Amino acid sequence: MSTNDSIASSRPLMQELFASGLYKRNQGRMVRQVTCLTIWVIVAIAVWRMHSLFLVNRLQGSWTSYLIAAAVGGLGFWFAFRLVNWPKFADFLIAVEAELNKVSWPTKKELVRASIVVIFTILFLSAVLFAFDAIWRFLFGWLGIA
Repeated sequence: MSTNDSIASSRPLMQELFASGLYKRNQGRMVRQVTCLTIWVIVAIAVWRMHSLFLVNRLQGSWTSYLIAAAVGGLGFWFAFRLVNWPKFADFLIAVEAELNKVSWPTKKELVRASIVVIFTILFLSAVLFAFDAIWRFLFGWLGIA
């Protein structure tokens, strides 16, 4: 780890929000992009709901409501972009991608076989629980408890 990396990784998030550089640009790229895109979708839905529920009713649909929504959306998008480049969070996402690369993913045939086993196990256990419930209900009813 170079001196610049150690200085960057100790920066607080608020200071990182006003930076413009990318931290370890090519490492953990896929996970960072997916994380940023996910946060952008959440921000977009939140801004749309904020606009439709609060701003339209209060500002009677004027252009100001759209301006406020665009400003909040822009801030949310910038926050998400800077968050995935914050050294502490970016290092975590880089480690996540490194671990995902170590996973041995099942083939389609293995996946189908394992899914069938799980489905039949669930069906069998639900039948057993149903039988136990019916037996206990009959016994308690016969004894006059329930």
